[in-house]
Amino acid sequence: MIGDAFQIVLWAVLGSAFASALACVPGLHVYDVMAAAGLLLHGAGGGGAPRLAVIAGAAGMTAGYAVAGSIPSILLAAPDESALFAALPGQKYLRLGRGREAVALTALGGLAALLALTLAAGPLAPRCVPALHNVLRPHAHWVVWCVIAFMLMSEWPREGRFGQGGWAKLRAGWRGAGAGPLTFLLSGLLGLILFYRPPLAASAAFRGLMPAFVGLFTLPGLLVNLFSGVAIPPQRREAAASLSLEQAGRGVLAGCAGGGLAAFLPAVTGGVGGFLAGHATAIRDDRVFLVAQGASKVMYYAGGLLLFFVPGIHPRRGGAAWLPRGLIAPETFREYDAALAALAIGGAAALAALFPLTGVTLRAIAAFGYRRVSAAALAAAVLLVFGITGPGGLAVMAVAACIGLVPVLFGARRMNCLGVILLPAACNMSGFGPAVAGFLGLL
Repeated sequence: MIGDAFQIVLWAVLGSAFASALACVPGLHVYDVMAAAGLLLHGAGGGGAPRLAVIAGAAGMTAGYAVAGSIPSILLAAPDESALFAALPGQKYLRLGRGREAVALTALGGLAALLALTLAAGPLAPRCVPALHNVLRPHAHWVVWCVIAFMLMSEWPREGRFGQGGWAKLRAGWRGAGAGPLTFLLSGLLGLILFYRPPLAASAAFRGLMPAFVGLFTLPGLLVNLFSGVAIPPQRREAAASLSLEQAGRGVLAGCAGGGLAAFLPAVTGGVGGFLAGHATAIRDDRVFLVAQGASKVMYYAGGLLLFFVPGIHPRRGGAAWLPRGLIAPETFREYDAALAALAIGGAAALAALFPLTGVTLRAIAAFGYRRVSAAALAAAVLLVFGITGPGGLAVMAVAACIGLVPVLFGARRMNCLGVILLPAACNMSGFGPAVAGFLGLL
């Protein structure tokens, strides 16, 4: 028993430290690292890999990335698909010299989500989740379509309210509101192509969405940093933020609700879940906004992995379940308890490393300049895509980057880029995905 506990702590801390450091590299997602680790273990005869080591390592890496992933999304404007909800408020704080404060607010939300997950998931999830999963599974397709409809309908004209009239006013009003559905449609078509006819080598097919994510979410922000000439002011050293208990509670409640919804529903990411919960709880304060995103991100990644270990159902939500699923088959509550403990330990280790990593990133920005750091991050993202997916991945990334620049240039939500996941998933879940693909000539 002592040996098992030591093994869980060791691998959870190692996985968390590794993922926390890699989370600071824009474009590198923990799912890519976990997939590579799974392939290496398979090639080395991973069937004999210690079960607790695999579970604790995967859980530690997931928790580490969920916590430390806020660093590039706030300091370099290179969010992943679950952090788009916080990109704008985080950038606002960065321009005011309060980047550390923004990171601290997301850390507060992440800590609260870890506590909620640890205290509630242990006694409740194994009893409630299987029944809820069986009831909602037949209805998941129309729920996803409702999420899509709400995303598109909530795009609201941001210009053209005053001054000019006639066609010029109509055109100005639809500049951003029209760019949202256009972005969703283009990214959705890209997702259908990648699903039915991916232009990648067979060896890289398992990471088909990786270059699309880098192009849609990482490259646009870095390109704007590179060519806009934005100057980042010195960041304050204090990270404390005045936040009432009521504000913190609203942010944590919204984040946990949104992240939990995203973890449970297929194809819905933490950013979308946080967005829905923000509307449901009428979030307007930037501080509450950032707390909610920190909670949503941790709940989405950690909760999605934990669902895989719930006895009796083992749903796969997100790529975090790829590594343990390829090596072990959960059988008892022992694996569930080990995953929950490793998530808590890995999250605590990541929170301890968060502010030192933030300081290192800010010192690099101060020493080399924001544009040079963004250029280095851009080069690293391109090299990663080429190294993992080859020339075909670069082509996918270039197309995705063009789509990802549409909302940036026209003032729409970048969240609409998630059509790359949502549209193919909704079509396939509804049963007419092959018909759509056939109509597009993809079969």
